[in-house]
Amino acid sequence: MNTEDHIDSFEPRIGSDESGKGDYFGPLVVAACYVDADTVEKLLLLGVRDSKRLSDGRALAIAEDLKVLIPSATVVIGPERYNALYEKIGNLNRLLAWGHARAIENLLGQVTCDRVVTDQFGDERFVARALMEKGRRVVLEQRPRTEDDPAVAAASILARAEFLKWLEQLSGKVGIPLPKGAGPSVDQTARRIITVHGLDLLRQVAKVHFKTTQKVL
Repeated sequence: MNTEDHIDSFEPRIGSDESGKGDYFGPLVVAACYVDADTVEKLLLLGVRDSKRLSDGRALAIAEDLKVLIPSATVVIGPERYNALYEKIGNLNRLLAWGHARAIENLLGQVTCDRVVTDQFGDERFVARALMEKGRRVVLEQRPRTEDDPAVAAASILARAEFLKWLEQLSGKVGIPLPKGAGPSVDQTARRIITVHGLDLLRQVAKVHFKTTQKVL
């Protein structure tokens, strides 16, 4: 992981990232982390990097250390809540902005910080507007590939770890392993759930606005 700042002059910031956006099964999870000059070096020594470059086991292990090391906040939007929000909002970027704003707001209840870094997933006004609606004014920086930022990388690990835990719990609910991502194995699993349990249970474990739903019905 690279940092744009030297460690001794690292500017405190909140970083936020999400997990589950492209996964048919499981929740959408957004995490926010606060990192300053006192903790950034510890993150580097811990091996914090973009969670997509870590194994599931490593991400879960590092996440437990991060919860102790730095202030953080995690928002989990379970499939049922996700489906209801998507039907109401009708736009994934606005739903993401709502989740990021909520996680950032929750973290601002623990720390004082006026700089926030997030990935560029859509119009930055979505997040800024969502924060302003909650009475929060910060300097918001959205750019591609923000996982190189230590605060965003830490958030990506926390979000992924929580997603994996939820996916395991939901797998237990339906009695079969729910695969990550999208593709043939996901389609096959969705068909099996509909055949055995019906569409109502699918809505409890999957993001039903995905094209997968229409494909398997």
